[in-house]
Amino acid sequence: MSVNCIVFRFPALPGVCCAFQTRGNSAGDTAFAGNISFSVGDDADRVRANRQELLDHLRPYGLESWAELQQVHGDGFIVEPERVSCAAEPKTEGDGMATTRPGQGLLIKTADCQPILLAHKGGRHVAALHAGWRGNRCNFPLTAVARFCERYDLRPADLVAVRGPSLGPERAEFINFEREWGEDFRPWFDPASKTMDLWGLTRSQLQEAGLPARQIYGLDLCTMSNHEHFFSYRQSRQTGRQASLIWICPE
Repeated sequence: MSVNCIVFRFPALPGVCCAFQTRGNSAGDTAFAGNISFSVGDDADRVRANRQELLDHLRPYGLESWAELQQVHGDGFIVEPERVSCAAEPKTEGDGMATTRPGQGLLIKTADCQPILLAHKGGRHVAALHAGWRGNRCNFPLTAVARFCERYDLRPADLVAVRGPSLGPERAEFINFEREWGEDFRPWFDPASKTMDLWGLTRSQLQEAGLPARQIYGLDLCTMSNHEHFFSYRQSRQTGRQASLIWICPE
């Protein structure tokens, strides 16, 4: 089997399900085993097979299809995106999505960037964000929460969030901090190691958006430190992408 997942459920919210894919363990090219992205140089037929296997693997949890974006490391946020076939590449650009459609997952692709999955406590609204360091720099977690809440008339205090496996604080090196970040982000920078606490920064941005600290969860698994289990672009430039998904379970 080339596709495996960590399934996550928010406390007291059984009608919403999240899944974080782990690196595949199939025979063949280990750089891409389990990869679900068409844009990293992997064989297209193998990518389609991995994507179909991922969907089939999660069907028992209520996933029927998914929406997906061509991620561009920006702050584009799409409401009620259309379904994307397992066999097709996404065409719509953006880095965040929201939906109210039961059974339709929101799929984020990462290999060190942060997948951030959001749900309303009512269980009828979910969102998914792709936050690379540029997304943090433009405060995408905050602006996406604002747009999510505005579109559906929600209160940020009624949201829960989980951040998936991504580049950990000890491995997120930025040797050009002043040029790439600037003074506003110094509280999350360690000048001795030249590393950024991106996990802490995301938590701060979500709290600034209005989410209570106790409603923000994190899978503190560093993709680079655990590259045998997750794709990591910083570990190997030629590598695949893993999926993170959130969906409303059909009744």
